[in-house]
Amino acid sequence: MKAAAAPTLADFQVRPARIEDRAPLLDLWERSVRGTHRFLGDGDVVTLRPLVAVELACDAIEWWVLESAAELVGFLGVTNEAIEGLFVDPDHQRQGAGSFLVAHAQRLGAGALVVDVNEQNEDAQRFYEALGFSVIGRSSTDSGGRPFPILHMRRAAPLAL
Repeated sequence: MKAAAAPTLADFQVRPARIEDRAPLLDLWERSVRGTHRFLGDGDVVTLRPLVAVELACDAIEWWVLESAAELVGFLGVTNEAIEGLFVDPDHQRQGAGSFLVAHAQRLGAGALVVDVNEQNEDAQRFYEALGFSVIGRSSTDSGGRPFPILHMRRAAPLAL
């Protein structure tokens, strides 16, 4: 049997998240984090899961769902010009989904984009650097005071044509 081809950028569709997306997005978050945040132990993920559920229900963050052929591929959370969360299903990583979501975040605002990245998530740091972000600061703990250092990254606003 022939393996299904990876989706192309033309296959991606982004839409606002709906209430019924929250549970699938939380599951996707956990799969993504377990695959990319190797510095987190199982207990850390279990502790963070209910906090992420609260964030997904937060109206202060615009949540966007990325689909391909009606399959959940990833999601993005944005406030103003800050990426609050970007997660891609492990089966769809390194296929352009993350870049597509960053481009969507840029289209939502005209200015510079900022994002906070776990310092220990070197793949995420390299991903954002490849998209033009640079480190502008560092915090020794995450926003909850946990011992997970955070890199504050920024990308300048695109030039007007």
